[in-house]
Amino acid sequence: MEEKKKHRILMVSDFFYPNFGGVESHIYYLSQCLLELGHKVVVLTHAYGNRSGVRYMTKGLKVYYVPWKPLFMQNVLPTFSGTLPILRTILVREKISLVHGHQAFSTLCHEALMHARTMGYKVVFTDHSLYGFADVGSIHMNKVLQFTLADATQAICVSHTSKENTVLRSGIHPEKVYVIPNAVDTAMFKHAPERLSCDQIVIVVISRLVYRKGADLLVEIIPEVCRLHPNVRFIIGGDGAKRVRVEEMREKYSLQDRVEMLGAVPHAQVRSVLISGHIFLNSSLTEAFCIAILEAASCGLLTVSTRVGGVPEVLPDGMVVLAEPDPRAMVLAVGKAITMLPNIDPQAMHLRVKGLYSWHDVAKRTERVYERALKCADQNLLERLSRYLACGAWAGKLFCLVMIINYVFWCLLKLWQPEEDIDEAPDVQLLDQRELRSEDSIGCENIR
Repeated sequence: MEEKKKHRILMVSDFFYPNFGGVESHIYYLSQCLLELGHKVVVLTHAYGNRSGVRYMTKGLKVYYVPWKPLFMQNVLPTFSGTLPILRTILVREKISLVHGHQAFSTLCHEALMHARTMGYKVVFTDHSLYGFADVGSIHMNKVLQFTLADATQAICVSHTSKENTVLRSGIHPEKVYVIPNAVDTAMFKHAPERLSCDQIVIVVISRLVYRKGADLLVEIIPEVCRLHPNVRFIIGGDGAKRVRVEEMREKYSLQDRVEMLGAVPHAQVRSVLISGHIFLNSSLTEAFCIAILEAASCGLLTVSTRVGGVPEVLPDGMVVLAEPDPRAMVLAVGKAITMLPNIDPQAMHLRVKGLYSWHDVAKRTERVYERALKCADQNLLERLSRYLACGAWAGKLFCLVMIINYVFWCLLKLWQPEEDIDEAPDVQLLDQRELRSEDSIGCENIR
């Protein structure tokens, strides 16, 4: 049997560890599983505080923390061609065969995919979020996404709802978009050793306290639930602009003894918070997938969530109670979940999640997308420019101009620094992090 060809992948995003979130976890766990499959994986992101330069993580995962500081919401300043020299050096140095960008809101992702296509590399894009169509921010973001995906080789979305949203926003052909859901590390998110008593019911909320995550909805739900169910208390983990509103609600209704505010919870401590509760409450107003409810289910918690975005696709019936993003509907859903608690088996729920979601399965499905992308025919600049022209009467011409300038800049870079003058990096794939040289592993830690 012919052995599968091993790929050399560059993961690119503004969002990566030590920052925590769904995109960061996705890139990390996907990279780890791809390494286990024998592929070479390198991550490119910007500097985080004093974390700059080349670092190694578990299994020898190499990360380039390029010394650019984030400008807004962990995104670097858009420079169009400013990132081309260092990206070209990394691509040549690591002998990369395919570039995989993550998150539509990532400036670094968009620029990396643009440069990679200019240099003839195959690119894959993964969209992790849902965006609207009416507000000014969404209109501009959708136009940027249309520019990036006009020449993307393949795209991945984390849910079918996310796929529909991405296709409508960017105009990419649906056949080029694949649905590969997120997963959860079930070894990290285990249920509590002993089943909790239902005499006092604990509802856990772990979320950024911002508008998009439904913090305003949470403020209306909690007082009513506490009024209807005297044996219920809440544990809220997370921070954000709406935290003041939650604290004001607690003061207004004198719920200090029934609503515990933990503030920001490090990812390593999320499980310990989850297993202290019976129900996980998600009040998000928009979600492409929502990995938080998957982590909660893996810990054996029954989930109550808003029926938005890709959330209905995540958990099967019996593990989640869905409701419209309305205070009354959510309060009724919480009441229904409380009546279901005696029939919930945390161990059975954990095993069910373990069977449904696996990062190894995600990696194998992503591997097949890579193989299809690499089989796509190469195209010259003129053939590629026709795709950008189709993006709009004015936008199409502007996109073509940007790509022509970028192509000329790349040709000048090749004259100034030929590829032969760029040293190739040795392939170091170590299974034991302790084997790494001390000078390369300073400041690195096992993220898991």
